[in-house]
Amino acid sequence: MNVDPYTPHAGDARIRVEHYDLDLDYKLSTNRLTATAVIDVRVAQETAAFGLDLVGLRAKKVRVEGIPKAGFSQTDRKLKISLGAPVEAGTVLQVSIDYAGAPKPRRTRWGALGWEELEDGLLIASQPTGAPTWFPCNDVPYDKATYRLRVVTDPGYAVVGSVPAARSTSKGRAVWDFDIAVPTATYLMTLQIGQYAQERMPLGTVSGRLFFPRALTARVHADLEDLARMMTVFEEAFGPYPFAEYTVVVTPDELEIPLEALASAIFGANHIDGEHGLERLIAHELAHQWFGNSVGVARWQDIWLNEGFACYAEWIWSEASGGPTAHAKALAHHARLADLDQDVVLADPGADAMFDDRVYKRGALTLHALRLTVGDQTFFEILRSWTSSRAHATATTADFVELATRAGGAELDALLSRWLDDPALPPLPAGPANVEAAPLTGPILGLGGSAGLDRSRR
Repeated sequence: MNVDPYTPHAGDARIRVEHYDLDLDYKLSTNRLTATAVIDVRVAQETAAFGLDLVGLRAKKVRVEGIPKAGFSQTDRKLKISLGAPVEAGTVLQVSIDYAGAPKPRRTRWGALGWEELEDGLLIASQPTGAPTWFPCNDVPYDKATYRLRVVTDPGYAVVGSVPAARSTSKGRAVWDFDIAVPTATYLMTLQIGQYAQERMPLGTVSGRLFFPRALTARVHADLEDLARMMTVFEEAFGPYPFAEYTVVVTPDELEIPLEALASAIFGANHIDGEHGLERLIAHELAHQWFGNSVGVARWQDIWLNEGFACYAEWIWSEASGGPTAHAKALAHHARLADLDQDVVLADPGADAMFDDRVYKRGALTLHALRLTVGDQTFFEILRSWTSSRAHATATTADFVELATRAGGAELDALLSRWLDDPALPPLPAGPANVEAAPLTGPILGLGGSAGLDRSRR
């Protein structure tokens, strides 16, 4: 039973997953994965069968505790599990699946997704439907679960997950154990394997970890030198960082785009130039920890809640760090969008356009229009209330509109409707007088002219 029209072949509305326990044995030289998944499945509606997403890997054995007559079959997208008789809603089933194969990316309308070999290692980039390339799952964004991962692989490589791992050896092979207690969407689960140098990276009150090729040390240090101050600015703007740590991985390979994952970000060597040339991407991926990774979308049509907010965070950091103000950024991007086709509805852009740059920029402009209308104090109170009330949960556009109008007044409903529901690009509100000439002022660190970071050294 399909649950999201943007990804019609993913997920099953009859179930929710509470926990994934994954034992993965991976040989880098042959790209061979042998694995067992033990999945705690809660039945959401009475059913005698359900499906899990699994792509490119073959299930060998499936067991359902307490149901000896359970059976299974498999297509190119689904592992279908039959229970023999209807099971009532609320029942928790423990499903064990032995599976194996040579994992590879899956081809989608958004490009190749999932498990991908690098020249010497691997990365996993799953948004939105790549997770089934490495484990059977209910691959829809609203179904967050906890995880335990045990990864056995070749020695000499770092295995990087969203949290620190307990490391050991067994029969000459390296063993990495990860325990992820924060409810997490399947697309945000990741593993990165490579011959990485590792450093601790203090980020104010947040502990940071950095993994990178030694050959890129100077460039990595230069480009990430402001990450601690960026964390401080975002904590003041959005509320406390929502996870225990933040991990940054820089791969030796070039990547088309950076990747966000739970409590982590992955950049290609081409994104780290040593000259802060792509600093907006660093800000964007950090902001996703609040918007997307903690407060997740319940359905893909609301992707602007992830990408528009992360894009606006780029503008906040630009202003706080002595670059162009958020308003200057908004004016420039509004002018660019005005010259493009007006055929994207932000609150429902369609599957083909969900990662269109117009969604990102119009999403950011929507937030700026809200900020101009309600003023800085109320605007940032709305953002902090959003991240605290929805922490580690999911939300829809309607949820954000309801919160904003409750805080800023019922008249915001019409404003937000124009930006979210009409394809035509609305004009930006007038906002405070002389806003073009100076940063908007407010309680957030760096959002006044004298508080910007000193960039004169660059």
